[in-house]
Amino acid sequence: MKIGTDGVLLGAWTSIKDNPFSVLDIGAGTGIIALQLAQRSNAQMIDAIEIDQNAYEQCVNNFENSSWGDRLFCYHASLKEFVEEFDDKYDIIISNPPFYSEDYKSSNDSRDIARFTDSLPFNELIESASLLLSDEGIFAVIVPRKEEDRFINMASKVNLFPNRICRVRGNETSEEKRSLLEFSFENISPKLEYLTIETSRHNYTEAYKKLVSDFYIKM
Repeated sequence: MKIGTDGVLLGAWTSIKDNPFSVLDIGAGTGIIALQLAQRSNAQMIDAIEIDQNAYEQCVNNFENSSWGDRLFCYHASLKEFVEEFDDKYDIIISNPPFYSEDYKSSNDSRDIARFTDSLPFNELIESASLLLSDEGIFAVIVPRKEEDRFINMASKVNLFPNRICRVRGNETSEEKRSLLEFSFENISPKLEYLTIETSRHNYTEAYKKLVSDFYIKM
């Protein structure tokens, strides 16, 4: 699988200011977000969950070949299975969930699993995060901008409230396409941020470069 901008954005943007000990990446894919958190933080336990066999094998391989392999572990399981079998609490739970909810499927099952909402419904993700999150922890996701209000409303039903919101657009004239959301059990007024990725094709804004340049060889 390719490494997408969404995952890199989320892995770079999520706050580590409280020095997390434990991290959980739900729907890890190639493991890029877990790897970013390993690079950025001193967290000693960085777990990942991936249900797709090919992606799981790729994730494990990437973990083993990284500089932080002793802190990274991937489980080949569904989120439901993980919640039922483990009672660990995590200081950061992070997810780049599938969110192509249109009634379209390709002939590639693995790509569909990664891309479509029915493989990890938002309500299941939110409820599971509320059960696995430590009392002072944060839950961070990236969703389509048009889904922001619905996701926040669903999270409020399990006492998760947005503390930070970052709305992302591709360039200065395009619509906001993504929302980075960071939740906790603390009900406060969220900090609202905005990010533009490019000034023109392949010419990146200073704000975007500052956020993600640590994760690219060339930027």
